[in-house]
Amino acid sequence: MKITIVGCGNMGLIYARAFLKYNIVSKGDLLLAEKNEARKQELVKLDVGEVTVVNDPKIGESDIVIIAVKPQDFESLAAELKPVLHSAKCIISIMAGMKMDRIESALNNSNIIRAMPNSPAELGMGMTAFTASKNVPIEQIRKAENLLGTTGRCVFLENEDLLDAVTALSGSGPAYFFYIVKHMIEAGKQMGFDEAAAALFVKQTMLGAFHLINNADKSLDELIKSVASKGGTTEAALSVFNETQVGENLQKGIIKARDRSAELSK
Repeated sequence: MKITIVGCGNMGLIYARAFLKYNIVSKGDLLLAEKNEARKQELVKLDVGEVTVVNDPKIGESDIVIIAVKPQDFESLAAELKPVLHSAKCIISIMAGMKMDRIESALNNSNIIRAMPNSPAELGMGMTAFTASKNVPIEQIRKAENLLGTTGRCVFLENEDLLDAVTALSGSGPAYFFYIVKHMIEAGKQMGFDEAAAALFVKQTMLGAFHLINNADKSLDELIKSVASKGGTTEAALSVFNETQVGENLQKGIIKARDRSAELSK
């Protein structure tokens, strides 16, 4: 298999390294296409594949072309990329908010797969959802699933519109957890801990809570009740969260992120 990654920034590089790690492709068959000259020199030093320009005819020899540029850079990129993509068998886009029909029109290619990864992909613990245009054969969908799965869990969605919800839930999701952890650490500091100690308490608690969610044979409500005894300390905290509608506002924020993703896609 030959693979081209167009726009090898942070996420593009994550995929390049994952493909090599799992022997999906060899360095000689991995093409990294980049417009920025300084970034090209950095990629050469990293030695994860052959570095080239975005209008290199060799891109058209690839079985799969992954487009990993910023959405705002796509239109100018497409003009250079389109002439060399005539024989590419499949295009995978990880551009947030970029609909498949726009990509198909700009590149004159109907074999489009659109994916939404998230930042924990860097550690092989990402969550990626993807969908495919109706012209993509099942064998290409399976290949895409294998590629995207090298960075964590992967789920296929038939409805492209649901990718806006994915963007809000898992794409932006890590930031929500970082936000909660940040404010728990701040509370620890206000109660007398230095930042390192507060961070240790909070991060280890978060890790343990995650494993309980994954392994305990209880619902989330049951897990909450198992910690929050009547009249106790946990109930005191939860009562403030309920009074200030923390849960409801969290849900509203995520739905707002979904709506913003839909706006950007237009």
